Amino acid sequence: MGSVFLKSKLKVFSLVTVFWGLIIFLTGCGQQSTKIVRIGVVGTQDESIWKEVATSVKQKDNITLKITTFTDYNQPNRALASHDIDLNAFQSYNFQDNWNKEHQTAIVALGRTYFQPLGIYSKKISKLSALKVNDSIAIPNDAPNETRSLNLLQSAGLIKLNTSGLATAKNIVKNRLKLKIVTVDAAQTPRALTSVAAAVINGNYASAANIPLSQALYREHLKNGGQYINLISVLKKNKANTTYKKIVKAYQTTATKKAIKKLYKGSTLPAW
Repeated sequence: MGSVFLKSKLKVFSLVTVFWGLIIFLTGCGQQSTKIVRIGVVGTQDESIWKEVATSVKQKDNITLKITTFTDYNQPNRALASHDIDLNAFQSYNFQDNWNKEHQTAIVALGRTYFQPLGIYSKKISKLSALKVNDSIAIPNDAPNETRSLNLLQSAGLIKLNTSGLATAKNIVKNRLKLKIVTVDAAQTPRALTSVAAAVINGNYASAANIPLSQALYREHLKNGGQYINLISVLKKNKANTTYKKIVKAYQTTATKKAIKKLYKGSTLPAW
């Protein structure tokens, strides 16, 4: 009788042990499962930095970061709003605020990345004072960067605007040299240097075209360009997502600072 009882007890104990072992195994599998996050960036330079971040976040947090590279500033927010991507990293506070107002979206900042000074460049003159009457200056044609460019030209003393908000050439009320403002796609501003006296070029496009910041005839500085700090952005409803926050943490490292310095050769400054 005692023998039978002992065998029954051992059998129950074995079943319980197997049961809890299975629970621990399944829990462990759940904790180690790979999470996939899709991020959109603009340009191959940003893509190369994010590839390094992807390697880091995969090793540390088992997160697979899938990178989509866009060719202009109009696509990443549309992709985010339509849930084709989960995050994007290309825009400034200023660009994001204007996009939300214009498109009735709710995109917010999850973390800062870097600051790329906007600069005035030229292949035809070596200083702004060499600009002549009726010379042409190319600037980006998207509203936030057009405004930013016109503000830069105003800061340089070339024009005067009648607004502190979104601006176009129609808002120029003083233009001593009667400069002609030519709007082109932001990605095309470096190419425009062959046909205009000067061009206002975003930092990423200047760097991609191997135009160093040191060649800028006039440029922005971080101390007065806070609204132009670039971001990792997300839909507002996902702002508290812990997985997305781990990606921000993986980006904001000393290793990324070194990668930015090496890749952009001083034209881009870490901003976290």
